[in-house]
Amino acid sequence: MSTNTIRQNTPGDSAPIFSFFQGVSKVTAGTLLGMTMLLSSVVAGGLVGLALSFRNLPDVRVLRTYVPTETTYIYDINGTLLTRIHDEANREVVPLDNISPNLKRAVLAIEDSHFYLHHGINPGGVMRALVANIEQGETVEGGSTLTMQLVKNLFLSPNRSFSRKSAEAVLAIRMEQILEKNEILELYLNQVYWGHNLYGIETAAQSYFNKPSSELTLAEAAMLAGIIQAPEEFSPFVNYPLAKQRQAVVLGRMRDLKWITAEEEAEARKQPLLVGRITSFGQSNLPYVTDAVIQELTRRFGRDAVLKGGMRVQTTIDMNFQRMAEQTVRRWHERLYYQGLFYSRTNGQVALVAVDPRTHFVKAMVGGVDFQSSQYNRAIQARRQTGSAFKPFVYYAAFAHGGYGPDSIVQDSPVSYRDGDGYYSPQNYGGGFSGAVSIRKALEVSLNIPAIKLGQAVGLNKVIEICRSLGITSPMEPVISMPLGAIDMTPMEMAGAFATFASNGWHSDPTFIVQVTDSMGNILLDNTPKPKLVLDPWSVASLTNVLQGVISQGTATSARIGRPAAGKTGTTSSQRDIWFVGYVPQLSAAVWVGNDDNRPLASGATGGGFVAPIWRDFMHQAMQGQPVESFPSPGQFDPPQ
Repeated sequence: MSTNTIRQNTPGDSAPIFSFFQGVSKVTAGTLLGMTMLLSSVVAGGLVGLALSFRNLPDVRVLRTYVPTETTYIYDINGTLLTRIHDEANREVVPLDNISPNLKRAVLAIEDSHFYLHHGINPGGVMRALVANIEQGETVEGGSTLTMQLVKNLFLSPNRSFSRKSAEAVLAIRMEQILEKNEILELYLNQVYWGHNLYGIETAAQSYFNKPSSELTLAEAAMLAGIIQAPEEFSPFVNYPLAKQRQAVVLGRMRDLKWITAEEEAEARKQPLLVGRITSFGQSNLPYVTDAVIQELTRRFGRDAVLKGGMRVQTTIDMNFQRMAEQTVRRWHERLYYQGLFYSRTNGQVALVAVDPRTHFVKAMVGGVDFQSSQYNRAIQARRQTGSAFKPFVYYAAFAHGGYGPDSIVQDSPVSYRDGDGYYSPQNYGGGFSGAVSIRKALEVSLNIPAIKLGQAVGLNKVIEICRSLGITSPMEPVISMPLGAIDMTPMEMAGAFATFASNGWHSDPTFIVQVTDSMGNILLDNTPKPKLVLDPWSVASLTNVLQGVISQGTATSARIGRPAAGKTGTTSSQRDIWFVGYVPQLSAAVWVGNDDNRPLASGATGGGFVAPIWRDFMHQAMQGQPVESFPSPGQFDPPQ
């Protein structure tokens, strides 16, 4: 906590703000201080016996390490605020030196102008309160010092009673013995409630005036100080004229104390105030993203740390990419609905994930068409059959472990495999057979039988092993039909795995989070990429070379974007799921389309016909202004032995 002395906010003036002392002689000030200390000691001595009855009072020594609960902030990769997360208290803790001198003076003037003189209780204030309470026959005035208010806020219940007031006094004296005055003031200003779920001066300043507390003017500071006693009632959001009246009371008190001049008071009174907006309950800018980030933070740090720990979370999300992705998904969802692909607007869904292959940072993620109508995040939660979009994993295995190359010949001919009590006889989409074909041709036009044969040749457990090295965690069984996508995966898994193809075999675990720090800047989590080469470079380059043909002359010609790109369509036999997953050297993106209830899409639905155009639309926007890059050629690498 800061221990710097509060300064008066006048040009060139480096003296303490308490001109209250400057207006009297050193002798008078010293006498006054001595009398005050004497009275405080007398009252404190009288409380010793009373304190013995408060043996169960909290131990104020815990304040030496006390950290107020604080709001967690989530930002995009460029520092744009996405959302704030907090429990009951929406608070951002700031050092005393970072708070406007105007605010410090205004609060002390109206709440405790003798703060720097007393030792926790103000005898004069106590006597005045005692007289008022006796006259009224009930507790109508507290006589609380700022220290006593802080004690009440931190340790005691708010009910007004003699025993509670006595406890406040005892704890206030104890607090003043272990903390310096500036430490108490800093704690108070970061703890106090300013209405509308705003705790602490920083969130109050940002909400009421759209500025940090360090920039509060005298007029703004006086208004904020004036509403402390009843913030919900005096709030300018609720009753602006009443807030102005309270501001005038504070300014008048500051003038009486000679902490401001009459001219400064008049100027502040007439200054129009630009009131901001309530920010405590604002909606997230990117709800699918921030919800996923919160889930990840909660898994790592626990719920309390996320809600109260004041984390600063930099995500990998690029707001511009994200907006492009969201708009693309909404636009195409509407188009597909009117084309009759979905039987229902709400059941039909689109999900999109974009990953940077160089870092495996998630740049954009859309978990559905409308978060308000469905919070289910299909990008990371929905495991759906991948269809032929799974075939690249099989073909990579053939290149890396089976001795095959892009121009190797495979037979597209009838075949049957023993499967349980019967036989499994795979068929190509649309029927028919092509005979002897190159692997390149088989993948470009997405023949099924060659993929099945290659899976058997290299071993399905080897294919699963490759998938695991790419970060895919979804359950997999080595069933004969696995090469045709008879397994369920998420769009996130597909985008992340294809990003490793795009990086020619270098892999990091995909993540939404770049870094997490606490409010003081201490690093809690650092996701700086640490890529590992998990795939054979020649085999990946060969696969990418073949997948470029899928776009240039195969099943995904509608995904052409005018630059080198590779990808694969996916269509399940039941037409329940259609995909396109593709990449350029700078970005990998997976797009899935289907019905939430798993009903089939309209007849004729294919990944090439309906999903590849969505990918093309998004990638055109995402790559705008980005240099055209080529993939490495297989000739740059030696094939595996």
